Amino acid sequence: MIKLLPDVDTGIDDALALIFLSEAHKQGQLEILGCTAVGGNVEVEQTVRNTIKIWEMTGVDIPVASGAERPLLYPLNTSPFVHGDDGLGNTFLPPPKISPSDVTATDMIMRLSHQFPGKLTLLTTAPLTNLAVALLQDPSLAGRICEAVCMGGGVFTGNVSAVAEANIANDPEAARIVFRSGIDITMIGLDVTHQVFWEENDLKALVGIGNERADFLLQIIRYISGAYEKLSGWRRCVLHDPLAAAVCLYPDLVKTEKCHVDVELSGELTRGMTVVDRRGRTPLGEENIKVALEVDAERFKIMLMDSLLGWAQGG
Repeated sequence: MIKLLPDVDTGIDDALALIFLSEAHKQGQLEILGCTAVGGNVEVEQTVRNTIKIWEMTGVDIPVASGAERPLLYPLNTSPFVHGDDGLGNTFLPPPKISPSDVTATDMIMRLSHQFPGKLTLLTTAPLTNLAVALLQDPSLAGRICEAVCMGGGVFTGNVSAVAEANIANDPEAARIVFRSGIDITMIGLDVTHQVFWEENDLKALVGIGNERADFLLQIIRYISGAYEKLSGWRRCVLHDPLAAAVCLYPDLVKTEKCHVDVELSGELTRGMTVVDRRGRTPLGEENIKVALEVDAERFKIMLMDSLLGWAQGG
């Protein structure tokens, strides 16, 4: 069974991913050993609170460890326009009843990597600061990780700039450390996540439930859809983090190509870009990242909606 440690900055699409994972956890498809949170979509205190609250709402008991408040070298850039002031579409949920873990995110990553050497899967849907800090403390950590599925980056596009994706752009120095670490990484970037989205017509089944859980889902989905509409003129909820979560369970959802990938740190127009070498001339052995290039979008969207409907109808 997959032993999973998610590392999140719980905003709206992280929340959808966590609900999907909680349903898989309850069905025995994987075991969520813990969860770490980092500053990203909102400040770390709020991402911790949001993460605990989502686990609490789903009825699973997952310890949540607080991590880095800011990137390694620069201030944090949060995304209230996309995720709301509270990170969850301004739903302003009541505080969770459960407290954060008494260990730090780095400690949790280290402890679980020693407890389950070669068996631990990391899912990152956030800036990579927590994992980078752990690797700086103990580079041998890379050899104890089975694999990491990272939502971030892109080959042909960006979102916070023409070439940079938000999670990588928020801490490029951390991303470079992780990408160069030797961990077996699958990069779920914008090339595939931009192909998986919901429009209003896709939400009919949720609308028909008419209970508190369904209403919460609709509120956060419609909030982020409205943000995308203001940014691009296209009203949709792009399912970035849920796709990465699903790939942990179903790797065949995406087709990947092993490439050499690095992160640009200093370009005036390209800082935070994941530079993917697809020339076919990379010396053998230097390909370090499995880059997702194609996705079975319809299969994934049905899978995710079925999972969320299962949770919503259980309330």
